[in-house]
Amino acid sequence: MIRQNVSLKEFSNYKIGGPALYFLEASSKDILVEDLKNWDKDLPAFILGNGTNILIGEKGFEGLVIHCTVPGVDKQDDKVTVGAGVLVSDLLNFCVENSLSGLEWAGGLPGSIGGAVRGNAGAFGGETKDLVLEVMSLDIKTLEEKKRNNKECEFGYRTSIFKTKAKDEIILTVKLGLKKGDKEAIKKSIREKIDYRYKKHPMDRPSLGSTFKNIPVVILTEQQKKDLMQFVKNDPFPVIPVAKLLYLCNLKGKREGDAQISEKHPNFIVNLGNAKTDDVKNLIEFAKKAVKEKFNVTLEEEIMYL
Repeated sequence: MIRQNVSLKEFSNYKIGGPALYFLEASSKDILVEDLKNWDKDLPAFILGNGTNILIGEKGFEGLVIHCTVPGVDKQDDKVTVGAGVLVSDLLNFCVENSLSGLEWAGGLPGSIGGAVRGNAGAFGGETKDLVLEVMSLDIKTLEEKKRNNKECEFGYRTSIFKTKAKDEIILTVKLGLKKGDKEAIKKSIREKIDYRYKKHPMDRPSLGSTFKNIPVVILTEQQKKDLMQFVKNDPFPVIPVAKLLYLCNLKGKREGDAQISEKHPNFIVNLGNAKTDDVKNLIEFAKKAVKEKFNVTLEEEIMYL
Protein backbone atom coordinates (compact mmCIF):
# COMPACT_ATOMS: atom_id res chain seq x y z
CA MET A 1 0.00 0.00 0.00
CA ILE A 2 1.31 3.43 -0.95
CA ARG A 3 1.40 5.78 2.05
CA GLN A 4 1.70 9.55 2.13
CA ASN A 5 4.08 11.92 3.94
CA VAL A 6 6.33 9.29 5.49
CA SER A 7 9.44 10.54 7.30
CA LEU A 8 12.62 9.27 5.66
CA LYS A 9 14.76 10.08 8.68
CA GLU A 10 13.98 6.69 10.19
CA PHE A 11 15.06 4.95 6.98
CA SER A 12 18.46 6.67 6.93
CA ASN A 13 21.55 5.36 8.66
CA TYR A 14 22.49 9.03 9.07
CA LYS A 15 19.22 9.90 10.86
CA ILE A 16 18.82 12.87 8.52
CA GLY A 17 15.99 13.56 6.11
CA GLY A 18 12.54 14.95 5.46
CA PRO A 19 9.32 13.23 4.32
CA ALA A 20 8.52 11.34 1.15
CA LEU A 21 5.34 12.58 -0.46
CA TYR A 22 4.53 8.95 -1.26
CA PHE A 23 6.13 5.82 0.17
CA LEU A 24 5.87 2.14 -0.78
CA GLU A 25 7.42 -0.73 1.12
CA ALA A 26 8.18 -3.42 -1.43
CA SER A 27 8.46 -6.88 0.09
CA SER A 28 7.67 -8.78 -3.12
CA LYS A 29 7.32 -8.44 -6.87
CA ASP A 30 3.56 -8.98 -6.62
CA ILE A 31 3.16 -6.08 -4.18
CA LEU A 32 5.20 -3.84 -6.45
CA VAL A 33 3.23 -4.70 -9.55
CA GLU A 34 -0.12 -4.34 -7.82
CA ASP A 35 0.66 -0.97 -6.25
CA LEU A 36 2.43 0.47 -9.29
CA LYS A 37 -0.16 -0.53 -11.91
CA ASN A 38 -2.10 2.71 -11.51
CA TRP A 39 0.84 4.86 -10.45
CA ASP A 40 1.40 8.14 -12.30
CA LYS A 41 4.61 7.30 -14.17
CA ASP A 42 5.34 11.01 -14.72
CA LEU A 43 5.94 11.54 -11.01
CA PRO A 44 9.56 11.01 -9.88
CA ALA A 45 10.43 7.80 -8.06
CA PHE A 46 13.45 6.78 -6.02
CA ILE A 47 14.49 3.28 -4.94
CA LEU A 48 15.75 3.13 -1.34
CA GLY A 49 17.56 0.19 0.18
CA ASN A 50 18.73 0.26 3.78
CA GLY A 51 19.75 3.93 3.63
CA THR A 52 23.40 3.38 4.47
CA ASN A 53 24.93 5.54 1.73
CA ILE A 54 22.25 8.10 0.80
CA LEU A 55 22.18 11.67 2.07
CA ILE A 56 18.51 12.68 2.26
CA GLY A 57 17.56 16.34 2.17
CA GLU A 58 15.48 17.98 4.90
CA LYS A 59 12.85 18.87 2.32
CA GLY A 60 12.33 15.21 1.61
CA PHE A 61 11.24 13.90 -1.78
CA GLU A 62 8.33 15.17 -3.88
CA GLY A 63 7.57 11.81 -5.41
CA LEU A 64 7.44 8.11 -4.62
CA VAL A 65 10.12 6.42 -2.51
CA ILE A 66 10.14 2.63 -2.95
CA HIS A 67 11.77 0.92 0.01
CA CYS A 68 13.02 -2.54 -0.89
CA THR A 69 12.48 -5.21 1.79
CA VAL A 70 12.31 -8.39 -0.32
CA PRO A 71 13.27 -11.19 2.13
CA GLY A 72 14.55 -14.73 1.90
CA VAL A 73 17.69 -16.79 1.42
CA ASP A 74 17.45 -20.03 -0.56
CA LYS A 75 20.42 -22.42 -0.76
CA GLN A 76 21.11 -24.83 -3.59
CA ASP A 77 24.46 -26.55 -3.05
CA ASP A 78 27.01 -23.72 -3.02
CA LYS A 79 24.68 -21.17 -4.64
CA VAL A 80 22.29 -18.92 -2.74
CA THR A 81 19.41 -16.81 -4.02
CA VAL A 82 18.92 -13.80 -1.76
CA GLY A 83 16.10 -11.30 -1.49
CA ALA A 84 17.41 -7.81 -2.20
CA GLY A 85 16.17 -6.56 1.18
CA VAL A 86 18.23 -9.07 3.17
CA LEU A 87 20.89 -7.37 5.28
CA VAL A 88 24.48 -8.28 4.46
CA SER A 89 24.98 -9.11 8.15
CA ASP A 90 22.11 -11.62 8.06
CA LEU A 91 23.47 -13.18 4.88
CA LEU A 92 26.87 -13.55 6.54
CA ASN A 93 25.23 -15.36 9.47
CA PHE A 94 23.59 -17.69 6.95
CA CYS A 95 26.97 -18.30 5.31
CA VAL A 96 28.52 -19.22 8.65
CA GLU A 97 25.70 -21.61 9.56
CA ASN A 98 25.94 -23.30 6.16
CA SER A 99 29.76 -23.26 5.89
CA LEU A 100 29.71 -21.13 2.73
CA SER A 101 32.82 -19.14 1.92
CA GLY A 102 33.47 -16.18 -0.37
CA LEU A 103 31.73 -13.30 1.39
CA GLU A 104 34.02 -13.00 4.41
CA TRP A 105 35.38 -9.66 3.19
CA ALA A 106 31.94 -8.15 3.85
CA GLY A 107 32.18 -8.62 7.62
CA GLY A 108 30.71 -5.48 9.19
CA LEU A 109 29.47 -4.11 5.87
CA PRO A 110 26.21 -2.21 6.45
CA GLY A 111 23.16 -2.24 4.22
CA SER A 112 21.26 -4.78 2.16
CA ILE A 113 22.44 -7.17 -0.53
CA GLY A 114 20.44 -5.25 -3.13
CA GLY A 115 22.33 -2.08 -2.26
CA ALA A 116 25.62 -3.98 -2.30
CA VAL A 117 24.92 -5.20 -5.83
CA ARG A 118 23.74 -1.82 -7.05
CA GLY A 119 26.89 -0.09 -5.84
CA ASN A 120 29.24 -3.08 -6.24
CA ALA A 121 30.20 -2.75 -2.61
CA GLY A 122 33.66 -3.93 -1.69
CA ALA A 123 36.21 -4.06 1.11
CA PHE A 124 39.40 -5.87 2.09
CA GLY A 125 40.15 -6.68 -1.53
CA GLY A 126 36.77 -8.24 -2.29
CA GLU A 127 33.89 -6.94 -4.40
CA THR A 128 30.24 -7.96 -4.74
CA LYS A 129 30.65 -8.51 -8.48
CA ASP A 130 33.00 -11.42 -7.84
CA LEU A 131 30.09 -13.48 -6.46
CA VAL A 132 27.09 -12.43 -8.56
CA LEU A 133 25.74 -15.03 -10.97
CA GLU A 134 22.35 -13.55 -11.74
CA VAL A 135 20.17 -10.56 -10.79
CA MET A 136 16.39 -10.34 -11.12
CA SER A 137 14.90 -6.85 -11.25
CA LEU A 138 11.65 -5.06 -12.04
CA ASP A 139 11.31 -1.93 -14.15
CA ILE A 140 9.05 0.27 -12.01
CA LYS A 141 7.71 2.10 -15.07
CA THR A 142 7.02 -0.76 -17.48
CA LEU A 143 6.56 -3.40 -14.72
CA GLU A 144 8.71 -5.71 -16.82
CA GLU A 145 10.80 -8.27 -14.94
CA LYS A 146 14.37 -8.65 -16.14
CA LYS A 147 17.12 -11.21 -15.59
CA ARG A 148 20.80 -10.36 -16.03
CA ASN A 149 23.96 -12.40 -15.73
CA ASN A 150 27.14 -10.98 -14.24
CA LYS A 151 28.42 -9.44 -17.45
CA GLU A 152 25.08 -7.82 -18.21
CA CYS A 153 25.15 -6.08 -14.82
CA GLU A 154 28.07 -3.98 -16.13
CA PHE A 155 29.87 -3.82 -12.82
CA GLY A 156 32.56 -1.20 -12.27
CA TYR A 157 34.28 0.43 -9.34
CA ARG A 158 31.43 1.04 -6.87
CA THR A 159 28.87 1.00 -9.64
CA SER A 160 26.68 -1.22 -11.84
CA ILE A 161 24.06 -0.88 -14.54
CA PHE A 162 21.51 -0.23 -11.79
CA LYS A 163 23.26 3.06 -11.01
CA THR A 164 23.68 4.07 -14.64
CA LYS A 165 21.42 2.78 -17.42
CA ALA A 166 18.82 0.96 -15.30
CA LYS A 167 17.99 3.49 -12.60
CA ASP A 168 14.27 2.70 -12.95
CA GLU A 169 14.79 -0.93 -12.01
CA ILE A 170 14.46 -2.26 -8.49
CA ILE A 171 16.54 -5.33 -7.69
CA LEU A 172 14.37 -8.19 -6.45
CA THR A 173 16.70 -11.14 -5.95
CA VAL A 174 20.38 -11.92 -6.39
CA LYS A 175 21.96 -15.31 -7.03
CA LEU A 176 25.46 -15.64 -5.62
CA GLY A 177 28.08 -18.29 -6.24
CA LEU A 178 29.90 -19.28 -3.05
CA LYS A 179 31.99 -22.29 -2.11
CA LYS A 180 32.10 -24.82 0.67
CA GLY A 181 34.47 -23.93 3.48
CA ASP A 182 35.32 -24.54 7.10
CA LYS A 183 32.68 -23.07 9.38
CA GLU A 184 35.06 -21.91 12.11
CA ALA A 185 37.52 -20.42 9.63
CA ILE A 186 34.71 -18.50 7.91
CA LYS A 187 33.41 -17.25 11.24
CA LYS A 188 36.89 -16.17 12.34
CA SER A 189 37.57 -14.30 9.11
CA ILE A 190 34.28 -12.40 9.32
CA ARG A 191 34.94 -11.49 12.96
CA GLU A 192 38.38 -10.15 12.02
CA LYS A 193 36.80 -7.78 9.48
CA ILE A 194 34.19 -6.62 11.99
CA ASP A 195 36.82 -6.05 14.67
CA TYR A 196 38.93 -4.06 12.22
CA ARG A 197 36.00 -1.83 11.38
CA TYR A 198 35.28 -1.12 15.04
CA LYS A 199 38.94 -0.35 15.62
CA LYS A 200 39.45 1.90 12.59
CA HIS A 201 35.99 3.30 11.77
CA PRO A 202 33.65 5.54 13.82
CA MET A 203 31.04 2.85 14.35
CA ASP A 204 29.64 4.62 17.42
CA ARG A 205 28.19 7.51 15.37
CA PRO A 206 25.66 7.64 12.52
CA SER A 207 27.42 7.95 9.17
CA LEU A 208 27.09 6.91 5.54
CA GLY A 209 30.32 4.93 5.48
CA SER A 210 32.98 6.09 3.05
CA THR A 211 32.09 9.56 1.79
CA PHE A 212 34.42 9.47 -1.21
CA LYS A 213 35.59 6.76 -3.57
CA ASN A 214 39.25 5.83 -3.47
CA ILE A 215 41.14 7.01 -6.54
CA PRO A 216 42.07 4.36 -9.13
CA VAL A 217 45.73 4.77 -10.10
CA VAL A 218 44.82 4.18 -13.73
CA ILE A 219 43.07 7.57 -13.98
CA LEU A 220 46.00 9.58 -12.59
CA THR A 221 48.25 11.77 -14.69
CA GLU A 222 51.96 11.04 -14.74
CA GLN A 223 52.60 13.95 -12.37
CA GLN A 224 49.90 12.74 -9.97
CA LYS A 225 51.45 9.29 -9.99
CA LYS A 226 54.83 10.78 -9.04
CA ASP A 227 53.20 12.68 -6.18
CA LEU A 228 50.87 9.99 -4.88
CA MET A 229 52.22 6.50 -5.66
CA GLN A 230 53.83 6.34 -2.23
CA PHE A 231 50.30 5.96 -0.82
CA VAL A 232 49.01 3.27 -3.20
CA LYS A 233 47.20 0.16 -1.95
CA ASN A 234 45.30 -2.67 -3.64
CA ASP A 235 41.52 -2.62 -3.06
CA PRO A 236 41.16 -4.81 -5.11
CA PHE A 237 43.21 -3.00 -7.76
CA PRO A 238 45.75 -0.18 -7.22
CA VAL A 239 44.08 2.88 -5.66
CA ILE A 240 45.08 5.95 -3.71
CA PRO A 241 43.19 5.85 -0.38
CA VAL A 242 41.21 9.07 -0.02
CA ALA A 243 41.48 8.86 3.77
CA LYS A 244 45.23 9.45 3.47
CA LEU A 245 44.76 12.59 1.38
CA LEU A 246 42.10 13.94 3.75
CA TYR A 247 44.43 13.28 6.67
CA LEU A 248 47.30 15.11 4.96
CA CYS A 249 44.95 18.07 4.42
CA ASN A 250 44.45 18.20 8.22
CA LEU A 251 40.72 17.64 7.87
CA LYS A 252 40.24 15.26 10.80
CA GLY A 253 37.78 16.79 13.25
CA LYS A 254 36.65 19.57 10.87
CA ARG A 255 33.11 20.43 11.89
CA GLU A 256 30.08 22.13 10.42
CA GLY A 257 27.17 22.27 12.86
CA ASP A 258 26.73 18.73 14.17
CA ALA A 259 28.40 17.16 11.14
CA GLN A 260 32.07 16.28 11.60
CA ILE A 261 34.82 14.75 9.52
CA SER A 262 35.64 11.85 11.80
CA GLU A 263 38.73 12.13 13.96
CA LYS A 264 39.03 8.35 13.74
CA HIS A 265 38.74 7.99 9.94
CA PRO A 266 38.55 11.15 7.80
CA ASN A 267 36.62 9.53 4.95
CA PHE A 268 33.64 9.27 7.30
CA ILE A 269 31.44 12.27 8.08
CA VAL A 270 29.59 11.54 11.30
CA ASN A 271 26.40 12.95 12.79
CA LEU A 272 27.18 14.17 16.30
CA GLY A 273 23.51 14.44 17.12
CA ASN A 274 21.56 16.96 15.09
CA ALA A 275 23.45 17.36 11.83
CA LYS A 276 21.63 18.88 8.87
CA THR A 277 21.95 17.95 5.22
CA ASP A 278 23.58 21.28 4.39
CA ASP A 279 26.15 20.76 7.16
CA VAL A 280 27.24 17.52 5.52
CA LYS A 281 27.23 19.03 2.03
CA ASN A 282 29.36 21.96 3.19
CA LEU A 283 31.93 19.58 4.68
CA ILE A 284 32.00 17.54 1.48
CA GLU A 285 32.65 20.64 -0.63
CA PHE A 286 35.29 21.88 1.83
CA ALA A 287 37.09 18.53 1.67
CA LYS A 288 36.95 18.37 -2.13
CA LYS A 289 38.36 21.88 -2.40
CA ALA A 290 41.17 21.17 0.08
CA VAL A 291 42.27 17.98 -1.72
CA LYS A 292 42.05 19.67 -5.11
CA GLU A 293 44.25 22.55 -3.95
CA LYS A 294 46.86 20.36 -2.27
CA PHE A 295 47.04 17.36 -4.63
CA ASN A 296 45.25 18.52 -7.80
CA VAL A 297 42.90 15.55 -7.44
CA THR A 298 39.13 15.77 -7.87
CA LEU A 299 37.32 13.60 -5.36
CA GLU A 300 34.16 11.73 -6.34
CA GLU A 301 31.47 10.97 -3.81
CA GLU A 302 30.67 7.35 -2.99
CA ILE A 303 27.49 8.42 -1.24
CA MET A 304 24.36 9.39 -3.14
CA TYR A 305 21.96 12.30 -2.74
CA LEU A 306 18.19 12.42 -2.50
